[in-house]
Amino acid sequence: MGDNLILRILSAIIFGTLLSASPGLAQSLAEKVEICAGCHGQDGKPADKTIPIIWGQQAGYIYIQLRDFKRGDRKNETMQPMVSTFEKNDMLAIAEYFAQKPWPNLGQPRPPKDVAQRALTAEQSVGCTSCHLEQFQGASTVPRLAGQSAEYLAKTMADFRSRARGNNPGMTDLMLATSPDDLSALAQFLAGL
Repeated sequence: MGDNLILRILSAIIFGTLLSASPGLAQSLAEKVEICAGCHGQDGKPADKTIPIIWGQQAGYIYIQLRDFKRGDRKNETMQPMVSTFEKNDMLAIAEYFAQKPWPNLGQPRPPKDVAQRALTAEQSVGCTSCHLEQFQGASTVPRLAGQSAEYLAKTMADFRSRARGNNPGMTDLMLATSPDDLSALAQFLAGL
């Protein structure tokens, strides 16, 4: 296990233990979003590139993911303890807070022409823009993909494909119908937007 993962797991365990022992801890929105920023980045840029950018992400999407972590529909050993004490209003407020932040620029390069062409061909086959919209900005409960880290995109696609992420069966079907090489090209292409 990497040091980053161990630190996140320990933080989640400590946070969950403290919250259950002291209901007054992290009760304000500011305290809750500060805890989120511990992994997702104080400036919106997560240090661990397999952690998603949530600054500027769609509020509806953030809320649904928090809800799914709380329910156990989406599995993550760090997130589940973090959101276990959140009520619906907490999750809505956190989602709105981060949605209002500016999307950070990770400075990821555009892919080479051959990779971009492969990604665009795959996108036409899969139909990503039918939900994620033309510029991959997302809307409402559909996430923005443009500018997300290539590592997170690749991990998420692989997780849908392996069914490790099961909170969106439609995405699992699409990822299974797309070759790993096409998914890799899509991750590089989307990251460079």
